[in-house]
Amino acid sequence: MLQVLLSLLAVASAAPQQAPTEPIPIVRQESQVNGDGSYSYSYETGNGINAEQQGDLKKVGDVEALEVKGQFQYPSDGENIQLTYTADENGFHPQGAHLPTAPPVPEPIQRALAYLATAPPQPEQPQA
Repeated sequence: MLQVLLSLLAVASAAPQQAPTEPIPIVRQESQVNGDGSYSYSYETGNGINAEQQGDLKKVGDVEALEVKGQFQYPSDGENIQLTYTADENGFHPQGAHLPTAPPVPEPIQRALAYLATAPPQPEQPQA
């Protein structure tokens, strides 16, 4: 009897979830693309999602690269998730309170790194 009940629970949990029957409205939407390659867009939906982004071309060495700045936010499990970001020739750089952070560097390692930064360079040893 327990095996039958567990089997029914497994089948029920594997059943596909129902999609929302009502479409989520777009409350606000703006978009602009300029002749110089710059652009901007923003939108907001009826369920609390919103986003905006701006992009500009900039000179990096001999080539043009796109520099992008933006943010988006959405509700999740009773809290509002917000992320701001930049993306440029150095990569994607997100910032948000929900993102994990690295643990602090231990004090002995900080002291060793500070010492190494000020220590004179060591002469190279000839290889035999």
